[in-house]
Amino acid sequence: MFRFIALLLLAILGYQQMQAADPIEYRNNMPLTRIGKYLEIYTDKTNALDINAVSKKTFSSPDENVPNLQITPYIHWVRFTVTNKSDLREIMLEVEYPTIDDITLFELRPDGTYDSTRLGEFTSYHNRPVDHQNYIFPLYIASGTTRQYYLRVIAGEQVQLPMFIGTRDQVSEKNDYRDLIFGLYIGVMLAMSFYNLFLYLSTKDNSYLTYVSYNVFVALTQATLQGYSFRFLYSDSPWIAQHATVLVPIFNGLTALVFIQQFLLTKQYYKRGHRLINILLVLYVGCFIPALMNEYIIAQIWVQMVVGAAAVSVFYISLRMSMKGYSSARFFLLAWSIFLLSVLVFVLRNANVLPYNEFTYYALQIGSGMEALLLSFALAYKINLFKAEALRASQENERLVKEQNIILEEKVTQRTEELQTSNEELNVAMKNLKDAQTQLVEREKMASLGQLTAGIAHEINNPINFVTSNIKPLKLDIQDIRTLLDKYDALPNTPDIQSALKDIAAFKQQIDIDYIHEEISSLIKGIEDGASRTSEIVRGLRTFSRLDESDVKSVDLHEGIDSTLVLLKNSIPTNVKVIKDYGSLPKIECYAGKINQVFMNILTNAFNAIKTNNQDREEAVTITTREDNGLALISIKDTGPGMTEQVKEKIFDPFFTTKDVGEGTGLGLSIVFSIIEKHNGRIEVITAPDKGAEFIIYLPMSVTAQAS
Repeated sequence: MFRFIALLLLAILGYQQMQAADPIEYRNNMPLTRIGKYLEIYTDKTNALDINAVSKKTFSSPDENVPNLQITPYIHWVRFTVTNKSDLREIMLEVEYPTIDDITLFELRPDGTYDSTRLGEFTSYHNRPVDHQNYIFPLYIASGTTRQYYLRVIAGEQVQLPMFIGTRDQVSEKNDYRDLIFGLYIGVMLAMSFYNLFLYLSTKDNSYLTYVSYNVFVALTQATLQGYSFRFLYSDSPWIAQHATVLVPIFNGLTALVFIQQFLLTKQYYKRGHRLINILLVLYVGCFIPALMNEYIIAQIWVQMVVGAAAVSVFYISLRMSMKGYSSARFFLLAWSIFLLSVLVFVLRNANVLPYNEFTYYALQIGSGMEALLLSFALAYKINLFKAEALRASQENERLVKEQNIILEEKVTQRTEELQTSNEELNVAMKNLKDAQTQLVEREKMASLGQLTAGIAHEINNPINFVTSNIKPLKLDIQDIRTLLDKYDALPNTPDIQSALKDIAAFKQQIDIDYIHEEISSLIKGIEDGASRTSEIVRGLRTFSRLDESDVKSVDLHEGIDSTLVLLKNSIPTNVKVIKDYGSLPKIECYAGKINQVFMNILTNAFNAIKTNNQDREEAVTITTREDNGLALISIKDTGPGMTEQVKEKIFDPFFTTKDVGEGTGLGLSIVFSIIEKHNGRIEVITAPDKGAEFIIYLPMSVTAQAS
């Protein structure tokens, strides 16, 4: 039963659509009239029929005030008949959809031939009989006669046919009103753009500049959809006119997404949303491919799909961030919601769900204008937030200054605090030294670590012993001063002040107050010298290990070599002279700690090789640096016993060593080779028995592979 009723309704509907549409009767004083219900439509799916072939086809009535042709690759033909029952001879036909690519009006003459007028974005704007972005055709029909017309419509985007018929004055009056409204809209967008451009020049915040770009492309998108861009910007360039309906929305979407990332700070506060917007940016860029290949329909569908996905994604991101309490996200959510409502009205109008009227016609302009205003308010509010943060920071600074002044006023305990600080610095220095040694054990894995630690301990032993020996006499001197101060404090309560003063004078002579002053100054100077020497040693160790520079940085290789020699000072044999032949070498980008490890391993091997030579003669280790063909060259040459060719071939193999069991791990030069290789450098060895050994290192000025 249901199927029968459905088939019956479809048959009735089909019959009604097969009926020829009534002619349009134009009378005197008739208002500007929409003629959608008088139209008949035929879709040529071959895209090859001419007017003579099409006139013999069966047309169907869309039964809509504004026929919707959707997005198709086909040519659409529209037929209508006009009977002039007025005193006018000229009647204006207007198609209020300026983005149609190609639209041609065919007029059937009484002799059976056709006159044609071709307009659209495929032709120059200056060919139009009426100076306006809408397609306006003058119809010359004698009073009391009837003429039949055909419209051929070709478009790469969705097309509606809001068609009007009326006098020239009626069409001009309607269009003047529309131009006035659009001018107001452009004025609002330009005002917001200049306002935010001024804010950018004041704050140097890139989000304002991005917002100006976004505003410009929003306004340009509206101008393109309304046909103003073709009319005023590129009237003699049909190619730009054909591509603008795709390219302008792409740029609009790209600037919108970049602005959203900057305004909502998604990279800091919502990384998942930031990654989602990056994906949408890639999809938008992908829209350029079919657009520039002249695949208009694919490009239009692709753009609309990306726009839909972006609208939903941005709404979700702003909603999530708003729920987390970000005030900027709340402003944006309100503005974006209003804009989405206007887009929804526009889409429903294009789908004929909502009527084609003044409100739906201006929906996008109203929505984008309100969005621009709200986002401008939000950006201004952002400046107020910055000012409030700056005020809070200023107040916090004032509070800290007051606290510091209070601390400075406590002069009674100043000397004790200085002594405590000195002791704490010594403890910190010792702790840093131990931490540095531990890091060397874990990271460097050097077979000579025992020697290195012993050398460092030897270097700092004297200053630390000197500090320790000064502390006890310093405490005794301070105790004598405190006793003297107590005697002065007791004077107000003493009945015989003269006697008490004599007693104090005797006590001062007893403790020899002048000598105590000199001794305290001497003891403190000794503690300071010891602490300074210990700190200097620790700084040298830090320079060598670069514990605070785990990233690639620009460093001076000579500084690294010098710090390595300082740490190896206790390991250098007495008969060895270190010769430094430093050339002109700029700073290079590398992992400084790793490069210092290379110097440490090679220099340690050189000193050990000389020790095994067992010859009582003057030996030398020569370090040469220079720039060689854009590379940093470092040569370390010793006068030790050298190596045979067989040993030379294996020295970089892990666990290979020429030392006795238990004296070496065989990892030193293997680590050296690995570090240099990961810096994209190379190392060469020149050696022979009894001729010493020379290690030549080549390093690029900038590391391109991470060393680990």
